[in-house]
Amino acid sequence: MPAKGVDPQVLTGEELLARFTALDTFLTAHQALWKPRPFTHLQLPWETSYPELATWLRGRSLDEAEGAHNHPALVDAPQPFASLAAMSLALCVVDELPAYALEAPAHRLNVDVPGRKWQQIEAFASRLHFDDTATHWLDWCSGKGHLGRRLLQTGQQLTCLEYDPALVTSGQALSLRHRLHALHVEQDVLAADAALLLEDQHTPVALHACGDLHVRLIRLASAAGCKQLAIAPCCYNRTSLGRYSPISSAAERSDLQLSLDDLGLPMSETVTAGARVRRQRDISMARRLGFDLLQRQLRGVDEYLPTPSLASAWLEKPFAEYCQHLGDHKELSTIGAQDWPALEAAGWQRLAQVRNLELVRGLFRRPLELWLVLDRALFLQEQDYTVRLGTFCETSLTPRNILLLAERS
Repeated sequence: MPAKGVDPQVLTGEELLARFTALDTFLTAHQALWKPRPFTHLQLPWETSYPELATWLRGRSLDEAEGAHNHPALVDAPQPFASLAAMSLALCVVDELPAYALEAPAHRLNVDVPGRKWQQIEAFASRLHFDDTATHWLDWCSGKGHLGRRLLQTGQQLTCLEYDPALVTSGQALSLRHRLHALHVEQDVLAADAALLLEDQHTPVALHACGDLHVRLIRLASAAGCKQLAIAPCCYNRTSLGRYSPISSAAERSDLQLSLDDLGLPMSETVTAGARVRRQRDISMARRLGFDLLQRQLRGVDEYLPTPSLASAWLEKPFAEYCQHLGDHKELSTIGAQDWPALEAAGWQRLAQVRNLELVRGLFRRPLELWLVLDRALFLQEQDYTVRLGTFCETSLTPRNILLLAERS
């Protein structure tokens, strides 16, 4: 059930700041629970405060952790887990934006689009409703322009901005094939001259433009006088800055200081990986955790040592050879004889513990993402936009399902 003062709804007006403030209080008060990463700590600082919860989580299997990963709030764990889960769920209640019927897509318009991506495009497009009908769509970081072509209707124009020249060429060819009037432009949207390409008659749209890319759009579109825009943010940790730089006044006043690791937390939810990919990921992580135990022993330093990701071929090699290679890379002293089977087994045991301890961080995954999106929404509100924040699809289609609609007269 929603907490007091938190109603299920599309957020707009004063509700944006109210929800941001509630989330900010929650995240700031409990940051000792979600900032430390179990992967890099043998013992988390909060475990001494909540020993029953820590022991319970450490006793669970890897399969149990995997089954709860996408819905940690449903885990029946000792306190304070249940209380935190209830607050997390309540603070993240956001309704779907209203859906509107789309005109049927042109014949074979979805050719060359992966099925899941096309479903995301359809869902995104069906939520775009503004007081004034768009006249010129601007597809930001467009790839081949699939979203823009789906939105384009008779009498409208379309401009697609994309950094990759190969995608620009492919996109232009697809638009010509479908006999659609679209201009595909090769453009680094982070470059200074990108501002010259935004005009007040444009309606910019961005479906999962990463980090700096969608923040750049928000700033440029508001400065150019664009009357309306639609953004589904993604990859908040893809930034050239060393830590998070808030853009709204409310976020600038917050005591919350976010590192790149912190910004990666919302991106840790996965829904699309197949069994083979998940197995490779588990083997890689278990081996790295086993090596972590070894390097602490060899260096006599009880702290995590970052290691590079190795090609998947290394996962087929003996564990001893894997560790020797990483040891050479990190210039460790001669490793010598080890009980390699025991060390590899310890890596797998740590993986199960890490995944289960991560469930605590998982309770803060969606609250942090909503805090970040609300920072963007409040900035737009400060630029005199009327902003609506809601979802455009289920998380099973994409966990990055929050959509900002902004318009001003």
